[in-house]
Amino acid sequence: MSGSLPRPVRWGTVSSSAASRPGQIADVAPLSLCGREPHVPADRLVAEMVPPPRFDAVRFATYIPDPDQPSQTEAVRVLEGFAAGLGGTSAGEQGRRRLFGFGKAAKKAAPSGPRGVYLDGGYGVGKTHLLASLWHATPAEPELKAFGTFVELTNLVGALGFQQTVRTLSGHRLLCIDEFELDDPGDTVLVSTLLGKLVEAGVALAATSNTLPSKLGEGRFAAADFLREIQGLSAHFRALRIDGEDYRHRGLPEAPAPYSDDVVTRVAHATADASLDAFPDLLDHLARVHPSRYGALTDGIGAVCLTGVRPVPDQSTALRLVVLADRLYDREVPVLASGLPFDQLFSEEMLNGGYRKKYFRAISRLTALARDAARLTEAR
Repeated sequence: MSGSLPRPVRWGTVSSSAASRPGQIADVAPLSLCGREPHVPADRLVAEMVPPPRFDAVRFATYIPDPDQPSQTEAVRVLEGFAAGLGGTSAGEQGRRRLFGFGKAAKKAAPSGPRGVYLDGGYGVGKTHLLASLWHATPAEPELKAFGTFVELTNLVGALGFQQTVRTLSGHRLLCIDEFELDDPGDTVLVSTLLGKLVEAGVALAATSNTLPSKLGEGRFAAADFLREIQGLSAHFRALRIDGEDYRHRGLPEAPAPYSDDVVTRVAHATADASLDAFPDLLDHLARVHPSRYGALTDGIGAVCLTGVRPVPDQSTALRLVVLADRLYDREVPVLASGLPFDQLFSEEMLNGGYRKKYFRAISRLTALARDAARLTEAR
């Protein structure tokens, strides 16, 4: 960004899990996530605030609305108009805006009308597709637009500090926040305060979050919660309701049942750039790597193979696994596993608790990646 490339990841080396040791199947053992400990410089966190690889090519034209859900067509129309209304910036203005706030941009006049849109809908209705399409459609240079999850935004504040984050993002035309989370009051206040500063600087905002499938049609608590929690910012947002069923399961076969340890191991050895780890070892390793580095943890991984999948033992471990599932889904990394199916990862208590939205999202995404991994077993 801004004339320089982000610094590469530095790698530490830790012991590999037992599942990734060379055997008699191939001369070279698979990679191991447990054997990686990435150190990510702060400027990479900023440079990577773009739509993830899964959404590189998405556009409003590639979003196929469900004909039975008119709210989807309406959302596309509204977002196209929102993007067009943001306008571009001159080359001179772009030159004055530098990473980390070096240089002063001319203060933009605050436009009339909402400065933000909030996409309110359930799992798999295409909210991230639409959010990424908005990013692509906004007529500004990539370095003047930012896209990240709520967790990635809080990690950025942790890496740069609050004031530096404000300076870094204040020169942007648009900030897109995927999976806005309302379950941590401290983080919600932090991000709400940050967004207030950015709105004052003229930055447009767009956000998504999830409504539980069981709540669809029951009063739409998600939009009300969102607008309440961001307090003084609510007037800056227009809420767009997007109805529909989870497209990841719409007309598709059920996720494949888990494979045997032998099949998973054989596929790992026969697949280029595959990793192979015992699931319990991976959970332990995630506790030693900050979630902001989970994306770097998966750099260069073509497939994730896991043996011995079992229920996660506690909430902290479960939340770390959710972040890893998001990063794998963003990068379209198939996941082949033995043990229990992914819909048995989380206990009933977890699925009924305060973080249930995250767990349902992780199950949906891991199921999609497990389906993608079925092709790896062919001719193995």
